[in-house]
Amino acid sequence: MPQFLTDDDVTLVYDDLGPRDGAPVVLCHGLTAAGEQFAADAAFFAGRAYRVLVPDVRGHGRSGKPNPMTAEGFGIPRMADDLVAMLDHAEAGPVHWVGNSLGGILALELLGRREARLQTLATFGTAYALSLPRWSAQVIPSAYAVFGRKFYAWMAARGMTRHAGGRPLIASLVERFDPQVGLLAAHNLARYDLIGNALAARLPILMLRGGRDPQVNVVLGPTLRAMRGRPNFTLVEVPEGGHCANLDATEQVRTELLRFWQRSAPR
Repeated sequence: MPQFLTDDDVTLVYDDLGPRDGAPVVLCHGLTAAGEQFAADAAFFAGRAYRVLVPDVRGHGRSGKPNPMTAEGFGIPRMADDLVAMLDHAEAGPVHWVGNSLGGILALELLGRREARLQTLATFGTAYALSLPRWSAQVIPSAYAVFGRKFYAWMAARGMTRHAGGRPLIASLVERFDPQVGLLAAHNLARYDLIGNALAARLPILMLRGGRDPQVNVVLGPTLRAMRGRPNFTLVEVPEGGHCANLDATEQVRTELLRFWQRSAPR
């Protein structure tokens, strides 16, 4: 379980599986989750000779939180910089990045400044741009307060995955999550536009669109209008995939990722 201190003294923890000389892969979770969401996938890809890095984003899972906690401390650029520092700590070359929701947003941020650190980008449950009122950030702490930690975690898990085995996992992560982190991060995530970064990128990009992820699908219009037809962009439908498509449609997601990486390998 490698860990390091960021330049603002936050402890970042990540897992490092598979052969060190394997093609490096990053599996990055979404808001309120943690790297544990990808534990089975990490073992699967490590067993196929990939080197798999699985971070807990600051404020999530085993990673620490800044002191004091501010919205700036959970800004998209700040969280993305943490993950560049993780790549440096792991001494990992250009990576195949797989991001779910927030994990995809952070990679899109890196495309604008550090594209060379990525070999490919695959996302699911991620819109490349979002425009919500800032007050929507209050939903997370309010839901914890109104419904209670355990019941809200159960409801959130039902909304993120239909997989019977995946729901207890997601619920446990949401139950342990700090709603204040959710408030500060969501303040930044309510409004962002990273479509320009994706349009300027030259690396191969894959979007896995879950058929059972209505909250994200309803805001994907601007992303798809911008990206459709671009030679480096591929859209793959995952009919049974919810927001955590790796749990709902595990075999298809893994197959599509392997196919994407192999197709994108330097010749």
